[in-house]
Amino acid sequence: MQAATMDPAEEPPSMLWGLDPIFCAFAKLYVRDILQMTESTQVPGIYFYNSHPIYKVDVLGTVVCKREREDFFCYGVDDGTGVINCLCWKNDLLKEAGDPTRSRGKPSDGALGGLSPVAELEKLRQAQLSRCHLEIGELLRVRGPVKTSRQQREITASVYYKVNDPVMAVQIAWMMEVPQLYRQCYDKPFKLQPNATGVAINPLSKATNIIKDFVKQKSVSRFRPYDVQDLLQPLISSQPQTASADQQSVAGPSSCQQLRHLLKEALQLLQDEGIVYRRVKSQDEVYHVTAEDKDLLMAVKDIIREDSRREKYSEKGCHILHILSAVRQHHSLNVSKAALELVLKSLECNSDIVSTSDNHYTVF
Repeated sequence: MQAATMDPAEEPPSMLWGLDPIFCAFAKLYVRDILQMTESTQVPGIYFYNSHPIYKVDVLGTVVCKREREDFFCYGVDDGTGVINCLCWKNDLLKEAGDPTRSRGKPSDGALGGLSPVAELEKLRQAQLSRCHLEIGELLRVRGPVKTSRQQREITASVYYKVNDPVMAVQIAWMMEVPQLYRQCYDKPFKLQPNATGVAINPLSKATNIIKDFVKQKSVSRFRPYDVQDLLQPLISSQPQTASADQQSVAGPSSCQQLRHLLKEALQLLQDEGIVYRRVKSQDEVYHVTAEDKDLLMAVKDIIREDSRREKYSEKGCHILHILSAVRQHHSLNVSKAALELVLKSLECNSDIVSTSDNHYTVF
């Protein structure tokens, strides 16, 4: 495989890579994405997925091929999206186990209650050997840096072991965790925080963050503008005042007008992101928090359950645009696609629904 390199113009400066938390973690990526990552032009051995700098990964998969040498095992690991070679170095214990000339002490019965330290150490040794020596068809978890050797992408294991998973509990948990990590972290491009570059955060961004924190901390399902208006007052008060009161009344809007305008823009931005929505547009402005609106969650779930029984949607499930149209007919005309996506994500994380293909959903 020819290693692709990233365009230097699109690659973030290396001194800023540490600002991305994914850079310091073992990224749980699909093998397909590990094989397709582009390599850095600044530092060899560093790769990029969606602008995230990555050099070490965490993979769980089935051993489909195996090569053994004196100093290492080379396992071909398949996670369902692709196969990657994992270079697993043998420790001294494995080397001794493979050397027939090494003498091993014969376990003896202990004098106290049949407990033998030698026998217990031998059991521990055998258990460690069984976790590090795998056969084809067994489940392997491996963590380590990504390398490109002889034009082939591979993982040099820093930690590896056999996973005993008779009821597939580990694999199911992994299959539920990784898509969520993709949605929340990996699929969101790496963007520098404004404070990291010395640029001040604009009041609108601060206002939306304040409202998000209010919704999260209070766990409210709905609120009115006056519930959060006072929270934004410091953003207006902190702005520099260079003119007298008379000059301000002539030259520009008052503090109250600025506050109402900032609140209106922040709420509109949250609606565009789907975080809040107005079920009914009236003089009484009530904003419903999408993720906390149980009526909306139940309406979407019921629509998917009922329509999935129809022959038209029985195989692939309901498309997101069909669900959006039904929600607007039966629940509220003001539900946006962004809000629906948050609802579908929440239902899928709770295993109430499942995505059968791109933008299609059905019930279990």
